[in-house]
Amino acid sequence: MEERMVSGEVHETEELEEFSLRPGTLSQYIGQSTVKENLKVFIEAAVMREESLDHVLLYGPPGLGKTTLAMIIANEMGVQLRTTSGPAVERPGDLAAVLTALEPGDVLFIDEIHRLPRAVEEVLYPAMEDFFLDIVIGKGPSARSVKLDLPPFTLVGATTRAGMLSSPLRDRFGVMSRLEYYTEAELHEIVLRTAEVLDVEIHKTASYEVARRARGTPRIANRLLRRIRDFAQVRGDGSISIDITNEALDLLQVDKLGLDEIDHKLLKTMIEKFRGGPVGLDTLAATIGEESHTIEDVYEPYLMQIGFMQRTPRGRTASASAYHHFQMEVPD
Repeated sequence: MEERMVSGEVHETEELEEFSLRPGTLSQYIGQSTVKENLKVFIEAAVMREESLDHVLLYGPPGLGKTTLAMIIANEMGVQLRTTSGPAVERPGDLAAVLTALEPGDVLFIDEIHRLPRAVEEVLYPAMEDFFLDIVIGKGPSARSVKLDLPPFTLVGATTRAGMLSSPLRDRFGVMSRLEYYTEAELHEIVLRTAEVLDVEIHKTASYEVARRARGTPRIANRLLRRIRDFAQVRGDGSISIDITNEALDLLQVDKLGLDEIDHKLLKTMIEKFRGGPVGLDTLAATIGEESHTIEDVYEPYLMQIGFMQRTPRGRTASASAYHHFQMEVPD
C-alpha cells in the first residue's frame, strides 16, 4: 500500500516523536469524553478495591488514541505497561513468555488483537478468565499438559476491526469502548498542545485549518503539523501562519476536507468509469490497483463518515456530495 500523509496508520519514522506527543493522564487526554469518563470510574473503583482493572477492548479507526489510552490506564493504575501485537504472537509459547513475565497488576497491551492466531487465542481464554496457562509440552504419546499460575493482570486489546474478533474472546472483555472520530474543536485543542510540545508558534487560524483537514484523527493532525512546521522553517520565519499552512497542505495534496490524491482517485473512478456506482468492491479495487481490504479498512471509513460514499447490497456508490466536491454534475 502506498504510504499516505493522511493515513491513520503510524509510520515507522515517526514512532519516537509520536510517543513524546502523547498525554500521560486522563485529565490531559483531549476528546472521547464518554470513554474517558467511564474509564475514570472503572480505574478509581479498581484502585479503591486494590484489584486489577477488568480487561478492556478499545476499537475504532486507526489514529484515534487506542495506544495512548492503554498507556494512560497503566499510568493511572500505577503499574507497568507491557506491549505486543497480534501478528507478533505466532505460537502459544510466545504468549506464555509474555504472560509469565508480568508482575501483579500489570497492563498487557495487545495491538491488532484481531490478528491473533486461533491456537494462541484459545490459550488466552483461561489466562484472562482465571489467570492460569494450560500449556501442552511435547508431541504424541509423550505430550503432557502443564498448568502455570499467573498474577492478576489487565489485558487491553486494540483493534480496528472488532467484527473480526471471535465471540469467545470478545465476551471475556469486561469493558468495551468504541473510539469515535474527533470534532474540529477537539482537534484544534490537540494541534495547539502539539505545537506547544514541539515549541513552535502557530496562529489560531492556522491551527483551525489543520484541524479541519485532519480527517477527524489526532495522528493525522500531528503529522500534518510536523510537515507544515518544516515549510514554516524553510520558507517562512518559523511561525506557522494561515498562508504557510495553505501553501504546505496544497503541496502535500491534502484538500479542504482532508482528502488526498488516493481519495480523489477512488471517488473519480466511481464517478467517471461507473457513473457513480453501484460498483463491487473487488472491481473497484482492481480498477485503482489497490487491495479490497485496504479500501475497506483505510479509505472507506472517512469517506462514509463525511457522506461521500455509501455501501449498498449491490456495491459502493458515490453520493451527490462527492459530485459537488469535484464540481461535477450529478446524473439523473
